[in-house]
Amino acid sequence: MALIKKEVVDQIIQQADIVEVVGDFVSLKKKGQNLWAPCPFHYEKSPSFSVAPNKGIYKCFGCGKAGNAVQFIMDIEGTSYVEALKYLAKKYSIDIEEDTSPAAVQAQNEKDSLFIISDFAKEYYVKALHKNDEGQSIGAPYFKQRGLSAATIQKFELGYSLDSWDDFTKAALEKGFQLKYLEETGLTIVKQEEGKQYDRFRGRVMFPIHNVSGRTIGFGARTLKSNDKKSPKYVNSPESPIYHKSDVLYGMFQAKQAIRQEDVCYLVEGYLDVLSLHQGGIENVVASSGTSLTENQIKLIGRYTKNITVLYDGDPAGIKASLRGIDLILEGGLNVDVVLFSDGDDPDSYIRKVGDTKFKEYLKAHSQDFISFKSELYAQEARNNPVKKAEAIREMVVSIAKIPDAIKRSVFLKQCSIQFGIDEQVLISEYNKIHLAEQKSSKPTPGSAPSAFSPGSYSPGSFEEMAAEAEAAAAAEAEAYEQENQTEDTSTLIKTREREVIRLILNYADKEVEEGLTTSQFMLGELEDIEFQTPIYKRLFDMCRIKLEQGFMPTAAEFMQHEEKEIRNEVIDLVSEKYELSEGWATHEIFVPREVDLIQYGSEREVLRLKWRNVQAMIREHMNSLQTLQDPQELDKVLRTIKALKDFEKQIGDMLGIVVNR
Repeated sequence: MALIKKEVVDQIIQQADIVEVVGDFVSLKKKGQNLWAPCPFHYEKSPSFSVAPNKGIYKCFGCGKAGNAVQFIMDIEGTSYVEALKYLAKKYSIDIEEDTSPAAVQAQNEKDSLFIISDFAKEYYVKALHKNDEGQSIGAPYFKQRGLSAATIQKFELGYSLDSWDDFTKAALEKGFQLKYLEETGLTIVKQEEGKQYDRFRGRVMFPIHNVSGRTIGFGARTLKSNDKKSPKYVNSPESPIYHKSDVLYGMFQAKQAIRQEDVCYLVEGYLDVLSLHQGGIENVVASSGTSLTENQIKLIGRYTKNITVLYDGDPAGIKASLRGIDLILEGGLNVDVVLFSDGDDPDSYIRKVGDTKFKEYLKAHSQDFISFKSELYAQEARNNPVKKAEAIREMVVSIAKIPDAIKRSVFLKQCSIQFGIDEQVLISEYNKIHLAEQKSSKPTPGSAPSAFSPGSYSPGSFEEMAAEAEAAAAAEAEAYEQENQTEDTSTLIKTREREVIRLILNYADKEVEEGLTTSQFMLGELEDIEFQTPIYKRLFDMCRIKLEQGFMPTAAEFMQHEEKEIRNEVIDLVSEKYELSEGWATHEIFVPREVDLIQYGSEREVLRLKWRNVQAMIREHMNSLQTLQDPQELDKVLRTIKALKDFEKQIGDMLGIVVNR
């Protein structure tokens, strides 16, 4: 596989505007210097996803996803690094010159190998359907019987696997593919103890499963042998490094543009439902492929629309089983409608029965919001049973409680009250209990308050409101610091201080703490004799020191492009700011110092804090050694060392304004 030359990669990264790239997928709103949105990678009720234009990065303070424009495309589209670069190159009209040297070809990683072999398998099955006598006599008639056109078969790359034990495996091995990749993708089953290997898919019509960028990652396969009771109707690819069924929706690659345009996603159960509706002009349709809806699948839909319509085939057991998944959709703030088909029909059979136009009319006429649908469903079941009725009402309130929008909740509670004939206030009381329980379970942990140099998140309001919030933030920080001082885990405390040192160096490397002395020069000089204990911060500290020795400022920008993901992620996390000062302070002509305004004070204190914690660790280490010492001279030496360390601890404590009680 050819690799993109470094100078081209640098050009792509430099030209890619993080706001433009993220804005193609997420609706961003400006708040302070940064832009914010609900995170596209996890469900939340308030925005925690931040884009910092001046730093060229994004960061979610909920799930932790972070990176630059390239990483965002990798995360949102599920692509490889090279594919993400190609996406951005196309967006910004950058010509890609690829490095075709032997070293570059050899650099092809395992994941790309799995993609390549999956693409080969897809082409093999497509060829078997169209060019092989068996495919033409068995596979093609099945698709014709289901009403699929040649265009649909081609668009979804449908195929056929020959009814042979190892025809595909032999073909792949002859092409030079390694057996380990065939096994890892699940295309070949290997029996090591028997020395045998054979095809997983045999005598079946094949439905390739694509990721959102169109790469083949797995297969669904349906048998055409109705008389074989031992063989399962459907066989699917097993989990692999490129295929995780809980993250994938069948047809999303073909549907994503239509979903964006129509601003609604139709969710069905099977492959043929997707194919028939897509062929009928309803292209914004995907399938869960018979599995329970997962959070990751919901997140995938949420990237393209906030509106989902679930199409049910009328099977009561299937409907009840899927309700929990729909509660997950509600919790994410998405709107859910339901369409129910009767008389044993599913979307595939119904559209073939009535045609495209009437099918669309049916969707429009029979679509109802999920809460109304669930209310009617539960009300019918519990009509003459008080116990079931009480359970049904509680179930309804649980679903309504998932909805973040207060107005919608109020409307649905009133509607539920009418549906079940129960006082609305009773439902509100039950909702309040659920809401209170959720608040208690999500209560912030002690010590999670903003640091002294990270201003809290304030909204413009009255002076009294802002003053109260500032007082509360200060009290929370004081409590957190008090708890930190009571903690026995010295290594954790040292890790916290090491992190703060690196954070200040990376954020304010070139800011002067005094004339002619920058933050990075001051902190690296003061701590040159300190051995960092946390591996990631030791590496970053050493990297910063080397940069400074070479005559360069150790700023975060270069480290964010580091080849190691751990380094990139940590640096992005260190430079991401969750809190910003509101413009309301300036409106009231109140000066609130920023961290950069107090950088001399902050740098000096962080140096002292790290030294203080290291001295405490040394004291503890020497105290523990007393238990094993037998030699009086050694004992006396250690005691004198402990005394000297305690004196030093007190000196630093006095400078920090901390009383040391020993």
